[in-house]
Amino acid sequence: MPSLDVLVDQYLNYLLIEKGLSKKTLESYSSDLTRYLKFLKNKKIHTISDADTPVILKHLISLRNSGLVARSRARHLVSIRGFYRFLIEEKVIKNDPTRVIDLPKSGLRLPDVLSFEEVKSLLNAPDINKPTEARDAAMIELLYAAGLRVSELVNLKLQDVNLEACFVRVFGKGSKERVTPIGLYAKEKIDYYIKTFRSKLLKNMASPYLFVARAGKPMTRQGFWKLLRKYGQKAGIARKIKPHSLRHSFASHLLEGGADLRSVQIMLGHVDISTTQIYTHVAREHLKKIHEKFHPRK
Repeated sequence: MPSLDVLVDQYLNYLLIEKGLSKKTLESYSSDLTRYLKFLKNKKIHTISDADTPVILKHLISLRNSGLVARSRARHLVSIRGFYRFLIEEKVIKNDPTRVIDLPKSGLRLPDVLSFEEVKSLLNAPDINKPTEARDAAMIELLYAAGLRVSELVNLKLQDVNLEACFVRVFGKGSKERVTPIGLYAKEKIDYYIKTFRSKLLKNMASPYLFVARAGKPMTRQGFWKLLRKYGQKAGIARKIKPHSLRHSFASHLLEGGADLRSVQIMLGHVDISTTQIYTHVAREHLKKIHEKFHPRK
């Protein structure tokens, strides 16, 4: 089994390449995990299998004793939890020792969710009469319709899409396959893009990928991220749109509409339902705002 240092380096590399985290966010993860590794080494723990739940709890207690506030301790736990879930995906370990550990209450950070009106503005921002923007419109619509990760979106192939049945086949983390519905709006925009502009973008070149850049090259995560920010500005959305914003919005809007947590978990491709449960907090916040706005005795 690789050393603790090697495993952390692999995780940080994954966050940089696959998740596309900013330099500042990556530095936070690195700092948290470096502190955790230092704690483990001080306790003479050198293999990840020995770093179990009691050990993690002792680390969190040491952070509290050092004066870290609940929010900071929660961030540390999120960093450690993400690390262990990465190791599960990579089949280094089988169980997540952080699963039974609750976040400090004041440290709960809710996902960044767009309102439905903001999503509609974003979906309408591309000019579908232009080849690249018709492609972008289909990509954004599909991202929201299916709750895909950006990496899953850009890696979709033509054979993965069944427009007649309104389903897409996705290969998520750890190459795990899932099939998820996409809805009529996404179907229509994808169909329009394929029939009207995809061949023009390919310029007589062949490509297995559904979404292609000019000269047949596949879209990249970074390239699509830049486009998403551009359309966010065009739509007049003040806040900064992140790669996961539409995935977060997909999950939260489903729960607000009455979807059950298990179904949302399956559509998102979450291994652990506790990962999906964070969106229930967002749904409750939404209900709280509705109550405050419309109840006669606020």
